[in-house]
Amino acid sequence: MIARKDLQMSPGKLAAQVSHASMAFLANMLRQDGVDEELSMDTGEVEAYHISVAMAPDIYNDWLCGIFTKTICESKNKKQLMKAVIMAEELGLKEGTDFFLIKDACLTELEPEEVDENGEGRTLTCIGFRPLPDEVAHQISRKYQLYR
Repeated sequence: MIARKDLQMSPGKLAAQVSHASMAFLANMLRQDGVDEELSMDTGEVEAYHISVAMAPDIYNDWLCGIFTKTICESKNKKQLMKAVIMAEELGLKEGTDFFLIKDACLTELEPEEVDENGEGRTLTCIGFRPLPDEVAHQISRKYQLYR
């Protein structure tokens, strides 16, 4: 993950944004691989969702059942963060599958940098990547220092 340093997020805000980036890959898989509803016999309302996920063996064994490695790097600003997007795309990675741009809804401490089609303000805070082989991840992360 790479988080923007120029936003001067509080520790709690930074933790929340990095958590969003960390979960984006897994949440995307859960949303995309089909959901079955379990309905109550009494009320007909949804009681549970059954989710089936197909995951590559290396990601399941080495990451999900392994040590769940995460690295947080810093970018100086939005422009430097977007360079990671360019590098990722040059490596054949795709947004929404291999990496995820995290945009804060600006409900607490950040001011909107952009306004979406619904009139809601957003600020790009960080980028999260799916679990990547070290040699691929390091091609991007070597351009950034660890967050401090």
